[in-house]
Amino acid sequence: MSQTSEHRSLSVPESLAGERVDAALARMFGLSRTRAADLIAQGLVQVDGAGVGKSDRVLPGSLLDVEIPTLTDPLTVTPEIVEGIKIVHDDESIVVIDKPVGVAVHPSPGWTGPTVVGHLAGAGFRIATSGASERQGIVQRLDVGTSGVMVICKSEHAYSVLKNAFRHRTVDKTYHALVQGHPDPLEGTVDAPIGRHPRSDWKFAVMADGRASVTHYETLEAHRFASLLEVHLETGRTHQIRVHMSALKHPCVGDLTYGADPVLAKRVGLERQWLHAVRLGFEHPDTGEHVEYETEYPADLAHALEVVRDGS
Repeated sequence: MSQTSEHRSLSVPESLAGERVDAALARMFGLSRTRAADLIAQGLVQVDGAGVGKSDRVLPGSLLDVEIPTLTDPLTVTPEIVEGIKIVHDDESIVVIDKPVGVAVHPSPGWTGPTVVGHLAGAGFRIATSGASERQGIVQRLDVGTSGVMVICKSEHAYSVLKNAFRHRTVDKTYHALVQGHPDPLEGTVDAPIGRHPRSDWKFAVMADGRASVTHYETLEAHRFASLLEVHLETGRTHQIRVHMSALKHPCVGDLTYGADPVLAKRVGLERQWLHAVRLGFEHPDTGEHVEYETEYPADLAHALEVVRDGS
């Protein structure tokens, strides 16, 4: 929960003379006795300008000052237009977007930045699907630090159909990744389970007891310092491509979290991993026909790739 606070002051009435501070606070401000005691313990309550203990007694006419934090739910969707989100396709059932770096798909504890669902709400899109309110219409995710194409469902029918398609791996998810060095072989499959990193809570790793994860890759361009890969995901684990490439000792350029060279990252001007969701293909939930949507590399990735090409 994030917090703002409200300051309130009241004089103690005759009827509460001699009451404990926590009891008087609860009665005067409509709080539970437990919440009142918590506020006193946090030093947010004063009587006549001085701090108090919860069992102190109040006198009539004393001024009771209290800072009451208002709790805001971190999962609340805040409608706001997010600069950089492009609408690739929009119809009655789905909206396909090009997500920029630095935008989360939906609200989550600890994230206070912009979100895709917040942008769609701010732009007037009506998302009518089941699921938690902050994740309505969401059938796939992209990391905050990963850009590219993704689909959001607007209708319950589309949500149900596409959720199943992602679950049964019938969606074509194509990424381009610029990785350090040259994978050997030049094309192949990484089939290695992924789980939470044993020592770093925000990271993932190849773990024997992790969830099944399959990544197919092929080399599109080989340069002196790095290779541009086309990657097809069979599964959709968090950080999957980043973890698998790091496990091959070919981390995504700029991905300092997973072992990338900071000198190379600086040289190509990257402050995030070089990873972009370029293409998404699936059966349209209404027509059943195969549709495919593509996005171009954003400016930072395009620039980094040119630097690598020039260095070959």
